[in-house]
Amino acid sequence: MSDSFLPLLALGVACGVTTVLFGFGGGFVIVPAVVVLGAGEDDPMHVAVATSAAVMLVNASVAALTQWRRGRLRRAYLWPLAAFVALGAAAGSLIANALDGAVLHGLFLGYLLMTILDSLLRAGFLVRPEDASPRPLSRGAATLGGTGIGAVAAGLGVGGSVLTVPLLRRRGLPMVEATAMANPLSVPVAAVATTVYALAPTAAVAAGGRLGHVDLPAAAALLAGSLPTIAVVGRFAGRVPDRVHAAAHVGLLVLVLGVTAAVGP
Repeated sequence: MSDSFLPLLALGVACGVTTVLFGFGGGFVIVPAVVVLGAGEDDPMHVAVATSAAVMLVNASVAALTQWRRGRLRRAYLWPLAAFVALGAAAGSLIANALDGAVLHGLFLGYLLMTILDSLLRAGFLVRPEDASPRPLSRGAATLGGTGIGAVAAGLGVGGSVLTVPLLRRRGLPMVEATAMANPLSVPVAAVATTVYALAPTAAVAAGGRLGHVDLPAAAALLAGSLPTIAVVGRFAGRVPDRVHAAAHVGLLVLVLGVTAAVGP
């Protein structure tokens, strides 16, 4: 991966931007990028997902701290949702570790497509009613929703933002707060997924610079670009108009869908 350091560094910058503005933690940038740049030639999708989870753990933790300092986090939406997200993440990671790379790739594409369609076709995401006010999560949303978010997010290495942001958005939160909340909710997903992938018994034993399925040099290059970016972008996140923020969220998902489909498993 030495010849890919600069591209990964640049992608790390993009990863930092998406972490703060969209709560992605970087997964939607990292998974297709690591596949394209040739990490894990023996098992590209598993290495991409695992490396994404490891980078997401660091990015989401740093971004969550940044968002907390700026007063954008609401404790009532974090707990007990985070506990059920962690529970689902454990199941999702174990299942994904046993799946074939091509199956994982197909699930990743399906997940993206469903999220895009949901954001476009269901009211409440692109345009927030002017009289909207934050409403508490129901018990079902916190339990079943949290478990499902964790399972999908950890299994595909993308964090929970693409499910948590629409969920919180439809509870009346503005985009800046919905995306901010996705950062701390991605931490349990990333922590569980990274542990499972790092200890994966099916990972190639002879792979250099690898901890289980996690590509350590690629992760280091991505973090070198993302961490300084998170610190800078965090200062300006609240200045983006709400409708522009929501539309950009969907537009980025469409872009990643196209890139991932073109790359192939």
